[in-house]
Amino acid sequence: MTLRIEDYAMIGDCKTAALVGRDGSIDWLCWPRFDSAACFAALLGTADNGRWLIAPKHPPLGVRRRYHPGTLVLETEFQTETGCAVVIDFMSPADGADLVRIVIGRSGRVVFRTELVVRFNYGATVPWVNRLDAGTVCSPRRPSSTMRFFSSAEYCLRVARRMSFTIRSEDILGVPDFWLISTP
Repeated sequence: MTLRIEDYAMIGDCKTAALVGRDGSIDWLCWPRFDSAACFAALLGTADNGRWLIAPKHPPLGVRRRYHPGTLVLETEFQTETGCAVVIDFMSPADGADLVRIVIGRSGRVVFRTELVVRFNYGATVPWVNRLDAGTVCSPRRPSSTMRFFSSAEYCLRVARRMSFTIRSEDILGVPDFWLISTP
């Protein structure tokens, strides 16, 4: 279900921006520029239109959000019955387009679920996936754009990837960097 617009926060890199919901889902992202077609467009429909969710497996008792002062680095803190953890989201303003998500355990342990559904052209195009040594590549059925997902873990093996993981106090998990490489 789509959230109210006031339940979204924006992260960006001066070339594009993403909308991150209080529920931990990135429901809107035009990639790699503001005028590009969206690859996460759940804001317009359902999760099948594309999103990247990282959230506690069970409904949290509380959610707090804040930006690091003077930045578009978003920190979303989830308090659950078993612990507290933070998801940090940002986009690096360097060359290329990087979307970074980091999960940090604050206390106890929290079981997270993640779901990555990439859909190009506002949810209309299902990409093909090709596994490489350095990461997984998705292409929107045209050779001009590819997305790379890098991780030391086995994370992005299918276009719609769902998994769970546990974060404990003091743990830091760098969920894979996500970026698009455009070629002329």
